[in-house]
Amino acid sequence: MTMVCVAAIAIAAGARQGGAQEERLVLPSGLEAGLQEVLRQEGGEGGPVLRFRYVAAGLVRGADLTVVSADLEHLCNAHALPNAPDAEAEGATIIVSLGSAATEFGVPDPDVVQVFEAYRVENGTCIWEVF
Repeated sequence: MTMVCVAAIAIAAGARQGGAQEERLVLPSGLEAGLQEVLRQEGGEGGPVLRFRYVAAGLVRGADLTVVSADLEHLCNAHALPNAPDAEAEGATIIVSLGSAATEFGVPDPDVVQVFEAYRVENGTCIWEVF
């Protein structure tokens, strides 16, 4: 399997035009998140795996998982899915992760709170998948 960092090139390009600031996404919980990167992994069962990695500095250990799950689902439907228009046709899995700080993918950092969920795309909507 290969992993390619698409690093939100197309997403970030729009934010950079005209000197605009990085897009801040307000989550249902009230936290603000920013996109760290997007990774595309080929060769899985079905279609590709698209990893949308976000950072929200206010994410804390012990946060209510129901609230965090709503934030992740919101990120999938409101941000990841519109930026991956072929996800459903490709049979892609979208993994949304949210961390309290930016981290290198696959490198554990015990000082950073990280949560993630996987979704399939059905009828233009992110549907939660149990790992």
